Amino acid sequence: MMKIKEIKAKHLNTEKFIEEKVLEIRQAVGGGLAVNALSGGVDSSVVTALGHKALGKRLKTYFIDNGIMRQNEPVMVAAQFKKMGIHVEVLDSSKAFFSALKGITDPEEKREAITQTFYKKIFRGLVVKSKARHLLQGTILTDIDETVAGIKRQHNVFEQLGIDPQAAFGYKILEPLIQLRKDGVRKLGRALGLPDSIFNRIPFPGPALAARVIGEVTPAKIHIVRKATLITESELANTRAFQYMAILHADRVTGLRDNKRVFGNQIEIRCWNSLDARTASPTRLSFKVLEKISGRIIKEIPEVVSVTYHIATKPPSTIEAV
Repeated sequence: MMKIKEIKAKHLNTEKFIEEKVLEIRQAVGGGLAVNALSGGVDSSVVTALGHKALGKRLKTYFIDNGIMRQNEPVMVAAQFKKMGIHVEVLDSSKAFFSALKGITDPEEKREAITQTFYKKIFRGLVVKSKARHLLQGTILTDIDETVAGIKRQHNVFEQLGIDPQAAFGYKILEPLIQLRKDGVRKLGRALGLPDSIFNRIPFPGPALAARVIGEVTPAKIHIVRKATLITESELANTRAFQYMAILHADRVTGLRDNKRVFGNQIEIRCWNSLDARTASPTRLSFKVLEKISGRIIKEIPEVVSVTYHIATKPPSTIEAV
């Protein structure tokens, strides 16, 4: 495997980087079309802006609504990019993803099911339909590091594992952000003119909320973790933490509702301080903040009877649970 030369954020000359990557993208795509998937996360948003700077309308941008995104994410993201003059087509593919995830509990198998559904089923169809030969995506250096090291398989890493996307899926993958980590991507987003609300968003995993459900992923479980995510993100938005999230555990725990014993769900809150996601430490939130989050989750989500806070560091823990 060819070693990737890292460009640290403090050494990143954004003007030169944009100029070089725009030229590389244009040379690779030639006179044809390219497609890309926008999830609303930092990396996919920045690569979308960079791709449209290079190709304009010859880059077709899709939001794949896989049924496992955050509350109203498809509509909000498409509206944000429309303001920047970038058309985003939203595709409802939720049935395909829930079908692929049915009965799977192993974390790596879940990630692989999402990967295969996304690249082989959904995007292969889009590529054939649009006659594009290239997929532009926001893989960053941390994704590759974690995958190659065997920490966890990131859904967007292929060539570094010896997988040829052209042979496996029928198209080539372009990865212009591959030399950067998250802090460098944010710096690039600012230089590309993205609003602060986009390039400074907290990171969000490729497998979306499926990465925050321990055990089998079902529509009912996603419904619970989506509501808990909305509460958690709204309550921790001003913490300036690197990332924060709600995790739905597989085990049921004993609780009381209306003076009756119930076996309810357990939500684990995680909040991290980190620079580039390689190492992280739990944010020392006040008990008052934790009480407020817990109170809202238990009140607004009747299925939940227990809320915990994660205090292990990365390593040995990881930022996401799955």
